[in-house]
Amino acid sequence: MPERIGKSRFFTRLFDMLVPILTWLAITLPLWLSPFHPAVVAYFIIAFDLYFFYKSAATVYYSVLSYQMILVNQHIPFKKKVLAIKKAESIEHIIIIPTYKEPLHKLETTVQALTHSDYPHNKTVTLVLAFETREEEGSGKAEKLKEKFGSFFKEVIITYHELLEDEVAGKASNQAYSAKQIDALFEKRKIKRENVLITICDADSILPKNYFSYLTIEFLKDKERLYHFYWAPVMLYNNFLQIPFVVRMQATLSSILRLALLSRGDNLIQISTYSTNLWLLKQVGFWDVDIIPEDWHIFFQAFFKFGDKVKTLPIYTIVSGDAVYSGGLIKTLMNRYEQEKRWAWGVSDIGYALTQSFLTPHIKPWVKAKKIMNLIETHLLWPTSFFILTVSGLIPPLVNPIFKRTVLGFLLPQLTSFILSISTAFLLVYTYIDIKLRKRLAQKTKLYNIPLLVVQWYLLPVVSFILSSLPALEAHTRIILGKKLKYKVTEKV
Repeated sequence: MPERIGKSRFFTRLFDMLVPILTWLAITLPLWLSPFHPAVVAYFIIAFDLYFFYKSAATVYYSVLSYQMILVNQHIPFKKKVLAIKKAESIEHIIIIPTYKEPLHKLETTVQALTHSDYPHNKTVTLVLAFETREEEGSGKAEKLKEKFGSFFKEVIITYHELLEDEVAGKASNQAYSAKQIDALFEKRKIKRENVLITICDADSILPKNYFSYLTIEFLKDKERLYHFYWAPVMLYNNFLQIPFVVRMQATLSSILRLALLSRGDNLIQISTYSTNLWLLKQVGFWDVDIIPEDWHIFFQAFFKFGDKVKTLPIYTIVSGDAVYSGGLIKTLMNRYEQEKRWAWGVSDIGYALTQSFLTPHIKPWVKAKKIMNLIETHLLWPTSFFILTVSGLIPPLVNPIFKRTVLGFLLPQLTSFILSISTAFLLVYTYIDIKLRKRLAQKTKLYNIPLLVVQWYLLPVVSFILSSLPALEAHTRIILGKKLKYKVTEKV
């Protein structure tokens, strides 16, 4: 038995390091391969640039498609549809807001938005405020929120999660504890788990007025609803006019990428704020408590139990969230860096997914391979893209002067520059969509600011390196070195 456990740990560790090692190999490939096979390096760089062009074009297409679907769905009277379905009265909604040291005013804004919901059966909506025992001010905040907003909900439940020795601090362990408390309570009340929808709502997520009406309709018409997650993209626009422009660029890009994900079909996996049913959570044992990134991880927990039945379905509306803002520029940049590093720690899901793929013979191999390849692609491109797109094309001629005198060596920098120049045309579409999205969220763009919105994109390589590629590379390197990441709450004042 000890030998089996040892082998299991060895392979888990090996799988964890697979993509981080590939990351470093891809970044350094021009340095160690150019002296021997510069042409191979050149073709690799050109192929990567063309793939980047394809990905950029796909992002534009799917973001436009998603935006059009949002425009179409804004005219659908979901509230009336809910009232017309008798079964909707039996649906219980649970909103879990995991929080740790969030400012009281931020929590009040989030809960206030929930009170504006047009959902007609508001007495079936329960609010769960999920605090941590290690936050001394938590009980005071909880009582103030309950007193102020208690009348708007069927019930306001407050939970206090005590971090155990085998748990990792963060959303996963906190909301797992809260959901288990709700599960036990509803079992006593003999409420069917299949009729309970749980929405995980970040402390700064502002849900749109029609969210629960829309969600209820999608859930009830969904024949495979017990195996599904539901997600609307979180646009980081709440504090858009406050944040420094370098962070604003990252917030815009993240928002558009999330918008593009919405209409990607089977490749869609929920992020940040999402909904699912209590039955599914119970079946997979709720969230694993020893991980940091929980949104994709809970999807894979369900996927490796039930196979390709498990999907994330789009909700074509907009959830508004905060971008990182800590008051001053330097502190904001530091917190943004830490946030990106925490997101990039999701590369640890690859080791979990590869391990589970060998333990789930009931799922078809090609189905598992497709999901895992999507996961690998996301986390491999994250830290490597900047290096391959910007500096890799310059290295082969420098490292191997003979190659510089060949046709391919002469054309390589020009070809890579040309492909990237064409790709920048997509930034005009990004700017247009950005303006339209913020207008819908009452963040208007003044006419004299439009040139700045276009020009700022030319600083994207620098900003992407500092606030995306570098923190992702640190996360990958930490995994190789076996250095764990501690969950740090992102400050949003």
